[in-house]
Amino acid sequence: MTGLLVVTAVPAEAEAVRAGLPASPTGAEVTVVPVGVGPAVAGAATARLLALAEAAGRPYRAVVSAGIAGGFAGRAAVGATVLATRSVAADLGAESPAGFIPVDELGMPPELLGGGTAVPADPDLLAALRAALPAATVGAVLTVSTVTGTAASTTALADRHPDAVAEAMEGYGVAVAAVQAGLPFAELRTISNPIGPRDRDSWRMREAFAALTSAAAALGQSAEPGWARAALG
Repeated sequence: MTGLLVVTAVPAEAEAVRAGLPASPTGAEVTVVPVGVGPAVAGAATARLLALAEAAGRPYRAVVSAGIAGGFAGRAAVGATVLATRSVAADLGAESPAGFIPVDELGMPPELLGGGTAVPADPDLLAALRAALPAATVGAVLTVSTVTGTAASTTALADRHPDAVAEAMEGYGVAVAAVQAGLPFAELRTISNPIGPRDRDSWRMREAFAALTSAAAALGQSAEPGWARAALG
């Protein structure tokens, strides 16, 4: 078996992760692949990578969605590392006069939703990452197709998801691909900017990429065969 599949949206994120991966004396492998922006392309590309690995007789043990993200003010500071308790399809649903209605509250059968609009992180994989990253902020990470850019929408999103700490664009799609393949999943993000009105001058991309490189050591530890045996039985 191969080790851990880490998918990012863009090559710069993949490069930051690779830069921080330690050499593994046990031969554990971490494969890092940029798969594209947004939940649809990320989910489709991840599913293809998992299917190809399985067909080749070298299936992955687990999947991690990694990259940079926006953080909710007061919940995840710029430069922080975030671990998702669950990855949430935050804008999959319907508008109504009473507010946003998640699609799983519209009567859709769960089997048509990939298990629901929120995919929990695998508890063993999350525990391993938390142990390796004790300073990380832990909470829900929202997946959106349209990045939040106004104060009003930021407030509405934070109110709907009081446990959310960050917002990105791929985690839920990657999570569904992992669940469909029967594999443990987790999401790791580092914060480049606060969620809200777009202010490029406030973005700290260099700090976020540096934090992603630092956090990559935890991904290397999570690929070790000992963790896989414990988590997967």
